[in-house]
Amino acid sequence: MSYDRYVAICKPLHYGTLLGSRACVHMAAAAWASGFLDALLHTANTFSLPLCKGNALDQFFCEIPQILKLSCSNSYLRELGLLVVSLLVIFGCFIFILFSYVQILRAVLRIPSEQGRHKAFSTCLPHLAVVSLFVSTAMFAHLKPPSISSPSLDLVVSVLYTVVPPAVNPLIYSMRNQELKDAVWKLVSYCFLKQ
Repeated sequence: MSYDRYVAICKPLHYGTLLGSRACVHMAAAAWASGFLDALLHTANTFSLPLCKGNALDQFFCEIPQILKLSCSNSYLRELGLLVVSLLVIFGCFIFILFSYVQILRAVLRIPSEQGRHKAFSTCLPHLAVVSLFVSTAMFAHLKPPSISSPSLDLVVSVLYTVVPPAVNPLIYSMRNQELKDAVWKLVSYCFLKQ
């Protein structure tokens, strides 16, 4: 998405050549293949871990750091190594997204008309909001110090980064539709003014 926005705003005349069907297929295949490989490596390694502290998690899904807490062998170091590799890949994607948006911001600020700047920002900000929500909550979930960790906090944070971004994404993108804005405004005003 960030590359699409980058090409659309920074190189609009080259959009057809840079983001043709072949480039989209390559990007989708790379994303699916890397996600599948990462999931396969983590799944195979997780199933090889001996669990000596029970098999019940205080989560609503099997998250790798929570499973590692139940492991009693030194083989969890392999899984930590895989997590580090995954984090490096995710960090690389984050840097790519950040670089794309810095270039977009530079290009948008050079647009002479205020209407053009507004249109460019309204195109990019929904994607950036969803990505920021996901990245910030996921980073907090996995990088918070153990001293502030509790089962209820872990559960709330994991819901924030697994459920909220996919649920909010359609709403954010559809808020550009004036009819939906009017309907949401009517609903909110009815709920608050009724009381």
